[in-house]
Amino acid sequence: MNILVTGATGYIGKRLIPFLLNEGHTVICVVRDRLRAEKSYFEDENVYVIEADFLKPETLQNIPKKIDVAYYLIHSMSNSSKDFESLEERCAINFKNYIETTDVKQVIYLSGITNEDKLSKHLQSRKNVEDKLASDNYALTIFKAGIIVGSGSSSFEIIRDLVEKLPFMIAPKWLNTKTQPLAVRDVLGFLSKAAGNEAVYNETYDVFGPEVITYKDMLLQFAEVRGLKRYILTVPVMTPKLSSYWLYFVTSTSYKLASSLVDSMGIQIIGKESDINALLEVNPITYKEAVALAFEKIEQNSIVSSWKDSMVSSGRLRNNLHKYVNVPKFGCFKDYKERYVIDTKETIEKIWSIGGTNGWYYGTILWRIRGYIDKLFGGIGLRRGRTNPTELKAGDALDFWRVIFANKSQQKLLLYAEMRLPGEAWLEFKIEDNKLKQTATFRPRGLWGRLYWYTVLPFHGFIFSGMINKLVKVESQKATFTTENVSNL
Repeated sequence: MNILVTGATGYIGKRLIPFLLNEGHTVICVVRDRLRAEKSYFEDENVYVIEADFLKPETLQNIPKKIDVAYYLIHSMSNSSKDFESLEERCAINFKNYIETTDVKQVIYLSGITNEDKLSKHLQSRKNVEDKLASDNYALTIFKAGIIVGSGSSSFEIIRDLVEKLPFMIAPKWLNTKTQPLAVRDVLGFLSKAAGNEAVYNETYDVFGPEVITYKDMLLQFAEVRGLKRYILTVPVMTPKLSSYWLYFVTSTSYKLASSLVDSMGIQIIGKESDINALLEVNPITYKEAVALAFEKIEQNSIVSSWKDSMVSSGRLRNNLHKYVNVPKFGCFKDYKERYVIDTKETIEKIWSIGGTNGWYYGTILWRIRGYIDKLFGGIGLRRGRTNPTELKAGDALDFWRVIFANKSQQKLLLYAEMRLPGEAWLEFKIEDNKLKQTATFRPRGLWGRLYWYTVLPFHGFIFSGMINKLVKVESQKATFTTENVSNL
């Protein structure tokens, strides 16, 4: 079958596509930015990458008409826009209007469990999307899941941060809220097996794990899997705002996502029984089994997707990566350094391993301090880390940077700063003529931007020098370099 996947660079979409390919389907991946699509997609004759934005109906004409099944996997859980409900509604309407002009027979939508009378804004928005997607032209299949557990999922990473960092927790009362966590493996099983299955046409199913447990249970069971002893005291005095700040400062989540999660976690998420498990032959595993399976993936460095790589994980960079590929030349300050490279392969591997647990090779304590300062001012800090310790691709999160361009054959890595800044910043590594050229570019915004540059300028001299020296092992070789601080204002 020809299967369309929206949200193809998202947490679920990236994991679903290999399932569909293994079943022999042809997959049409819809992405807002081709730079973020997996490179392997362009080499697979059964994958077509289409660039389109469902907020811009005019871009949807690129989507082919010969489609049998379409997955609608567009969500904005961490969208900072106050008007995210209307944005999600517009996306759904534009998707429906166009998809009705194709040959599609079935649309499959992954929503959230919404059985309570009181719903969070995001759960209510997903329920509204269900109504907008309903059509007489195609069959709609809806799967409604609660907490999804898997390597790289937001819930998994937040719980991991809390359990591994805090031996004792004074936590908000919503930790006693009941839920039914579901392994991401089982989510993918439901989604993939529903494609073209007429038995699930025009049906809605709650999908959930075999246990009803509280969020407190989830933390304690997670600790048990990790061989850790943890103590949790819940208190009734922590307001939603304080709870959001608690998650924000302790975990790697953004404040916007923390607020959304707190808003949802106060609501019980219990699914309604149905015959869907037997119908699709999916037998959901327990929460502890899901956690153990996630750590197997982590230990194998085989995390397929992570919420941290979402373009809205920082709340700063919104547009396509293409906009940031061309580093500005005018009205900018630059710090440029170069060194001779003896072992190009080794230097490239070091560059591609920068950040995360590997650190930035020099002045680690200063990088951490900058991260703490960013966190205090509402930024993301360094806690996002990186998804893979040795590989980078366009769109990946890298501490408080975003990978804009990464190409080993061209020997170039370009990063864009997502920390709180009075301006915009880029950091580029490129090897040419046996030289590593390292350029930090800052485009200031107003007087504060200029003052900021001159304030941090003394630190750049030894931080960036030390970093490039480590990258090329300059201590064992003779090298020359130049430093340039240029203003074209």
